[in-house]
Amino acid sequence: MVPVLRQRRAVADQSGLNSRQRKANLKGALEVNARAVRLFGSGARVIIVDDLLTTGSSLAEAARALSADAGVRRISAAVIAAPAEAFEVNRN
Repeated sequence: MVPVLRQRRAVADQSGLNSRQRKANLKGALEVNARAVRLFGSGARVIIVDDLLTTGSSLAEAARALSADAGVRRISAAVIAAPAEAFEVNRN
């Protein structure tokens, strides 16, 4: 197994941050492991799995890294759990 994403830099604990702060906290924080880039060929489809959706910032940063670092264009997400507030935040 090859880890695909890794942290490029440290991030703050997100538990007390609002959605704008979470997005800023995670901006540019992830990168694709260089060994994993070769796993993604032309037309690769990737599904990002997250244990909890709060604001979507973690998923968005993971998708950004996959697109920027590995050229992945077909990205989907699966989430295990999300509080009702997450859906209200993401509607706007």
